[in-house]
Amino acid sequence: MGKVKANSAGYDYPLLVAVLLMVSFSLVMVYSASSHLAAYRIGDSNYYLKRQAVFCLVGLFLMVVAKNLPSRIYGRLAYPLLAVSFTLMVLVFVPGLGKKVGGAYRWLKVGMISFQPAELAKFSLAVYMAYSMSKKGSQMATFWKGLFPHLLVAGVFVGLLVAQPDLGTAVILVTWLLVLLFVGGCRLHYLLSILLAGAPLLYFLILRADYRLKRWWAFLNPWKDPTGVGFQIIHSFFAFGSGGLWGVGPGASKQKLFYLPEPHTDFIFSIVGEELGFAGVCAVVFVFAFIVTRAIQISLAARELYSTYLGFGLACFLGLQALVNMAVVLGLLPTKGLTMPLLSYGGSSMVMTLLAVGVLLNIASQG
Repeated sequence: MGKVKANSAGYDYPLLVAVLLMVSFSLVMVYSASSHLAAYRIGDSNYYLKRQAVFCLVGLFLMVVAKNLPSRIYGRLAYPLLAVSFTLMVLVFVPGLGKKVGGAYRWLKVGMISFQPAELAKFSLAVYMAYSMSKKGSQMATFWKGLFPHLLVAGVFVGLLVAQPDLGTAVILVTWLLVLLFVGGCRLHYLLSILLAGAPLLYFLILRADYRLKRWWAFLNPWKDPTGVGFQIIHSFFAFGSGGLWGVGPGASKQKLFYLPEPHTDFIFSIVGEELGFAGVCAVVFVFAFIVTRAIQISLAARELYSTYLGFGLACFLGLQALVNMAVVLGLLPTKGLTMPLLSYGGSSMVMTLLAVGVLLNIASQG
């Protein structure tokens, strides 16, 4: 790993430049992917671009604020953050507050503002896990003091995600939790036992929901129902296939013309593949890999164990979500409504991701 210089007044420029590059690229791709859709739905081809620009500005402001707040402050707020996140995730089930999108209650809507509480919950869990694991130290190797409390807290949020229902995010959260517990010193046989115990439950949850089964069969053979459940992933394949090596050119995508549903959100990576080709896809993958790697370097160079855990937890969330999104649009995982961080259209994801970057920048400045 490379060295991270300690500079309490400055920024970690490699991470900052890479993130700003992705944010700028997001504005270009969101406009390209959404302009026709926005003109058809709203009558303003710039509608999604303008909203994304606002999300980016709010996120960048919070990033600067977080950069200048000592990371230990979040540790003191670990339990209040958990309480706020829990309350917001419960409120999505309250009629008039929760907004149902795609058959799931994942959003809170207050006036003109919509927010996805799961994004705040991810950040809150990262803060809590870092604070708790750093306090427990060698006790992390035990079941009742090391493993069980973290399973209990995370299990509450996983249960709320499943109830929304949002099984995909719940699975990602469990995966993230197991990785972080392993890094924190939890015994491997405990973690393997959790996987073995959770597999039948996951199987049951898939079987009891018809749409999950359809997504699974579409993953295995999308061509069996090309106009139904296989429609989205098939047109994602068309987008990547027509892109070739260098792409059809910026703005020249055909799949965004009402073929690929919601091309500016979950499947924006497909539009990148079509317009910029294999070269553009590799460039995006490289930048994401660099951001995650740099975040891990910053975490390892932190002065205190708490900051190491916090930085690694945030980096792990970012890397897992990007990896799953890429796998979904390439047909390597079943379809899941998950945005590409720093690239897809969406306020909750963009704002909370940039807030996490601000925390990483602070850890780097104190390294």
